[in-house]
Amino acid sequence: MTRPLLRAVMLMVLSLVATRASAEPTAPSGEPFELVRALQAVQDGIANGDTAAHASHIALIRQIGEKFLAADASVWSNPQNGQAVVIYLLSGGAPQIVRKLPRDKINVDSRLFDGALAYVEGRQDEARDLLKDVKPRTIPSGMGGQVALVQGALFARSEASLAIERLDDARLLLPGTLVEEAALRREILLVGQAEDFDKFEFLTLAYIRHYRNSVYAGDFWQRFSTGLTQSGLALDDRRFARVAALLEQVDRASRLKLYLVIARGALVRGKLTVTRLAGERALTLSADATPDRERAHFYRGASRALTDEYDGGFAELKALDRTKLVERDVLLLNATLQLALDVRKPIAGPTAVISADKPPPTPARIDLASSNAMLARAQTQLGELELLTKDRRP
Repeated sequence: MTRPLLRAVMLMVLSLVATRASAEPTAPSGEPFELVRALQAVQDGIANGDTAAHASHIALIRQIGEKFLAADASVWSNPQNGQAVVIYLLSGGAPQIVRKLPRDKINVDSRLFDGALAYVEGRQDEARDLLKDVKPRTIPSGMGGQVALVQGALFARSEASLAIERLDDARLLLPGTLVEEAALRREILLVGQAEDFDKFEFLTLAYIRHYRNSVYAGDFWQRFSTGLTQSGLALDDRRFARVAALLEQVDRASRLKLYLVIARGALVRGKLTVTRLAGERALTLSADATPDRERAHFYRGASRALTDEYDGGFAELKALDRTKLVERDVLLLNATLQLALDVRKPIAGPTAVISADKPPPTPARIDLASSNAMLARAQTQLGELELLTKDRRP
């Protein structure tokens, strides 16, 4: 929302909160649903990156609460105003204000009223019981989208598939609003955990297209990163190019960090093609003589030494400056070096002496990349090391 538009909305709100007795019959009535509509307009500005809207909306919520308390009890018989109470609560309204309203006069489904109140007061179990069976598409969209968003939050841990379905409803019912923006932020993590890459990609592109300037964009990218790196989404080399395209939307420093996380995760899971691809991307993004550069060389070197570029990969690992690696990566490096040496033992012959300084040569006919047994062995050993060292991370 632009600043001129925000000023126009604020002027409208001020006119709405004026004394109703002085209004002409054709002028805005200042009823609760109109006040909440103005609040939603301001909040939609937040989704579009309007920092002025973000700074003013808390004060606006307070003003609307005061207007609610001053309203004649008769206004609450209007179903639109009853719905406005629920929307007000779920838009950041104060529950203590709502509790002072004449509940017996408010014309709204008790499940919605009580469920919204329970949710904002932190009574999550009660809110789940009250709202679980509500079908957002069967109620007015303004309220339905808000309820669907809350259901997505309530069931994210216990019933992820239901939460995803409800967040889809929220996006459908209130497109172009802060509700859709918030639904995208919440859903991106859930579909990442479900390892649904196609939908993960779709939601990311939808957010970039419509809300990349949102005041809350940082939260989206944090959830995006978690969903991408704490799942197997980035570990399939066949879709790595699509992952890289998504990461181009992230700032350079964050992109480097994500590639390093992906490379490490791929290494401990034995996904050596992805380890190399992510390591090489990290190398292009990191500065010389930095810890990040050493980590990138480590991951790329490990992927080479354990596949078909043993000599070059082993040399890359031996050239690392260990002082720039954290303890858990030093341990992983030691395990990788030993694993690479172990793979060579059958080739070296029974009397050969094998050392880290003088690894035996690899016959040209050996194709280590084709050895499924070796890759499985690498995955098992590196995974075991990860479990042993995870509690020692700095």
